[in-house]
Amino acid sequence: MNPATTLAFVESPVQLLNVLEWAHARAPRGPLLPGVPGQPAKGASGAPVPADDLRIVVLPPTDPMSRGQLRRVAGLARDEGHRVQWQEARGGALAPFKALGALAGDVRRAGRIVVGDPFSRFVQLLLVPARAKELVVVDDGTATMEFVAQLGRGERLRRWHRTGGGALGRARELAYAPVSATARRRLRGVELFTSMPVTPLDGMRLRVNDFGWTRSRFGPPRLTKGTDLVGTSLVETGVVDPDRYLAAVRALTEAHGATRYFAHRRESTEKLRALSEATGLEIVRPDLPLELIARRGPVGRTIVSFPSTVVHTLPYALSGTGVTVAVCDVDPAWLTGNASPRARTFLAGVTDTARDVRRLPATAAPAAG
Repeated sequence: MNPATTLAFVESPVQLLNVLEWAHARAPRGPLLPGVPGQPAKGASGAPVPADDLRIVVLPPTDPMSRGQLRRVAGLARDEGHRVQWQEARGGALAPFKALGALAGDVRRAGRIVVGDPFSRFVQLLLVPARAKELVVVDDGTATMEFVAQLGRGERLRRWHRTGGGALGRARELAYAPVSATARRRLRGVELFTSMPVTPLDGMRLRVNDFGWTRSRFGPPRLTKGTDLVGTSLVETGVVDPDRYLAAVRALTEAHGATRYFAHRRESTEKLRALSEATGLEIVRPDLPLELIARRGPVGRTIVSFPSTVVHTLPYALSGTGVTVAVCDVDPAWLTGNASPRARTFLAGVTDTARDVRRLPATAAPAAG
């Protein structure tokens, strides 16, 4: 492999989309201006990334919905001229080791590495042999906010919704500590490519993701008269009580005349069936990330979401289309007893920092009963 080659590792459809956005943002388009959306802030490099210089390694999860979306976004990446490699790293005890063995040499030779999930233990293991002079982190949604915050506090990287894990979990963390510490040191000097409202740490370089590639390739969308709701996996991650969530969706449907519900790729079939029966909503299982689906249209004139990535990304992707994005707060009473201590403040922070959105109080979606 040419040492100038850029090697990207993605584990979700959104991460893969954001690698395409990053490559588009690095394309030469005139002078680079600090602070301008789509342009890097002070300290960010403006070197372009030719299509044949970028090799994207997809590390797919096991769930069918994610894999299907990844294959479709991978097709878009190939249409752009990028090389895409599908590398299984899950699905068996030996799969991670086989993947590490297959990728280690390329990682050592890569001149630039792009990662979509700095919390991923597999990605952190890949960073150990890396010698790349440039390291880039692209958005994995709102997790980017927690990534920067934890790194700034000197904490080990841990997903905000995860709880303790007991004695076995602590033993695993102890054994993994040297790898985690190496990854944190490497990650402090990254270029951060994000749509999230974060302040880069010392040594980081910030580039704003304004979804320029998405806007240049799709749309503008045809607008319907109705309202679309955006689903969330907060129930599946154990953060929000299922009955409270169903009551909230029902209340939002009635209050805003919603007709469609765009399901999150991790939402269970049983939950979606219950939502449809209780609300009459048309359940839509998107085959691409919602930013692409909304940009292609048709899409409602109003899109309502709970605190999630899309309240930060859709205002960029739908800029100038006339679509209003609204966010409904999560009432602390909806949280389960197993929700992590960070859940309440994290979700509030996602809502409070969203730009160009309409705020809906949690009282607009009352709890069950």
